[in-house]
Amino acid sequence: MSIFSRWMDKRIDAYQTELIRTHYAEVENMYRQMRTWRHDYRNHLQTMKGYAAAGDLPAICHYLDELDTDLASVEPVLKTGNTMTDAILNSKISLARAREIQVVTDAHVPVALTTPELELCAVLGNLFDNAIEASLALPPGERQIRVYMDMKGTRLYICFTNLTAEKKQKKIAGRFASTKGEGRGLGLMRIDDIVERRGGWLARSSEDGAFTTEILLPQ
Repeated sequence: MSIFSRWMDKRIDAYQTELIRTHYAEVENMYRQMRTWRHDYRNHLQTMKGYAAAGDLPAICHYLDELDTDLASVEPVLKTGNTMTDAILNSKISLARAREIQVVTDAHVPVALTTPELELCAVLGNLFDNAIEASLALPPGERQIRVYMDMKGTRLYICFTNLTAEKKQKKIAGRFASTKGEGRGLGLMRIDDIVERRGGWLARSSEDGAFTTEILLPQ
């Protein structure tokens, strides 16, 4: 291995360590919000009992509407069947919505995976971060990310498509070059490395207004 290769590996490892730390912080924040809401559950019941005792039905209805809105902001919106996948995807969906990005998901992971959780976190986190970053170049009403995950035989199929403001990107030496700065380029390299080491398959395609990444990972 050349000196440059070792240097690049160290940079990718350092970048990925920090990224995973960020991912876990996002997940922990989401679950902290859920724990807070559950802690307040008894107080909410007491408030509604008070309105009920006073016969104030409009106040109860108004309070329930507020609770429904509050719960929607912290409740996991996606349940794939895999705990780590649920955690990272739900935290990223929450992050995307806060940036006015519509996220359309159809994800199912009904089996235990051999891919280590940290690596799965790195793949999904990088895919989502790149899609979010690219989407921000569009006006809020046009931002959209589509996520599809399911088993294809004995392999996990992952597909991310995000709308972009860019025209069809060109490949350089068979690869799409990153146009969004150093961090995104290192993220793409990290995804490629994991897929290659796991004996998986990866394809990226660019069309006017959309960018898609497809991955197959062994079960």
